[in-house]
Amino acid sequence: MKQYIKILALSLLIAGCSSTHKAKKINTDIKNSAEIGGGENVGVKDGKMIVQKKVQMNEELRRIQNEVFSLEDRVYGSRRYQSEGLYGALKKCKAEVVSSRYGGDGKLRWTEPIQRVTENEDEWKIGLNDKKIIGVSTEYLKDRIKRFKGYKKTLMSREDEYQEKLSICDAELASKKHMAK
Repeated sequence: MKQYIKILALSLLIAGCSSTHKAKKINTDIKNSAEIGGGENVGVKDGKMIVQKKVQMNEELRRIQNEVFSLEDRVYGSRRYQSEGLYGALKKCKAEVVSSRYGGDGKLRWTEPIQRVTENEDEWKIGLNDKKIIGVSTEYLKDRIKRFKGYKKTLMSREDEYQEKLSICDAELASKKHMAK
């Protein structure tokens, strides 16, 4: 019984030491390979027909991050370029719907705060490197990709939500404009 417990404890210790963040060698060799395009190939691996896509992870991370930042700008606008996004367009529409020009009291009833998803604070280790003061922030690659895929999912949902709300508001505004004629 003691042997069993020792073996179990040792195997749990060894399993706990392996990390999903460690770089592993990946065999990308495939037989009868033919390129499809965009880094994808058709071929045979272990006797099975496969489609294999190989990417440089720095490029893939850059692509995901750019996609998320563009999506967030579409949803909430860009402070840098002073664009309004769907959020700002909805806010303008709601303001016009309640304007005195269309029989409203002019008071905007707005309850939704902007909830940007990409604004997080990096934790910096500050110190010296080659006689220069530097800051270093570290995050595991898999964690960063997972985080940005989560951001993308959230922003796509919000984009759909704001597009629907904006369509409803536009219809209400068009109705008020027609009635005001």
